[in-house]
Amino acid sequence: MSHVMIGLVGVGKIARDQHIPAMTAVSGCQLVATADPHAALPDTPAYASLEAMLDAHPEIAAVAVCTPTHLRYSQARLALMRGKHVLLEKPPGATLSEVEDLMTVADQQGGSLFAAWHSRFAPGVAHARQWLAERRIQRVEIEWKEDVRVWHPGQAWIWQPGGMGVFDPGINALSIATAILPQPFFLRGATLQVPSNCQTPIAAELSFTDAHEAVIEAHFDFRQTGPQTWDIHIETDAGRLDLTQGGCCLAIDGEMVVEAEEREYAGLYGHFAELVARHESDVDVAPLRQVADAFLYGHREMVDAFIE
Repeated sequence: MSHVMIGLVGVGKIARDQHIPAMTAVSGCQLVATADPHAALPDTPAYASLEAMLDAHPEIAAVAVCTPTHLRYSQARLALMRGKHVLLEKPPGATLSEVEDLMTVADQQGGSLFAAWHSRFAPGVAHARQWLAERRIQRVEIEWKEDVRVWHPGQAWIWQPGGMGVFDPGINALSIATAILPQPFFLRGATLQVPSNCQTPIAAELSFTDAHEAVIEAHFDFRQTGPQTWDIHIETDAGRLDLTQGGCCLAIDGEMVVEAEEREYAGLYGHFAELVARHESDVDVAPLRQVADAFLYGHREMVDAFIE
């Protein structure tokens, strides 16, 4: 497989922490240049806009969009219209309508569009999906709790419309759940705790069920300090599955089956290179739809203002 020459749009925390190391680690990808009006990387050509980057580097075949959510649609559409393949950091858009339009444009232009749900590439996820496929789900407990001050320092956009608040990490849990549970599940109730000075929730309690009336509950909180919690516990008609540490560890009936280091983004970019080679897309909006349902159907509770 030849290298995919990639341009990176947005040089923020997630790009530096995950995307750039992953591109370096995956033999099928090569970072060519970046586009960001406020940030740059040493020893890498940098431009203030995506258009300027593409004009200067016609060899770029694909663009990874890592901007804040509300900016992704315009950047992705421009890249697709220029004949480039596109990887979208999660969530793939601020609205479902944006993502659906990008899917149409990608199909018309013959480019690959990849909604990069990175948590689905955690070491235990594929095994969990396989084990659950023939089992009936009885109860699911999802706990996704982390410290926003650690993971999103100074990022005020996360508290604005489109920023998603606690659903920025919570959608990672939903991306795993929608991938591993054998039946679609549906929101039945939600409580969203919104700080008095914010537009998006800092915590959420969600209740779902499926066609077989399984009890599925999710607890998201952005106020966790100390050890972080990224766990999914599933009781079935034929045993219990525990997917913990964000999917790095998988235990079945108390026996550890998978215990591995996190390499989500390396797997993600390996998959993207394969999509580009085949000119195929991979866009699943199920996790984003679950979040949209929560905002549509959830009861809002005002809580103390968030002070960083």
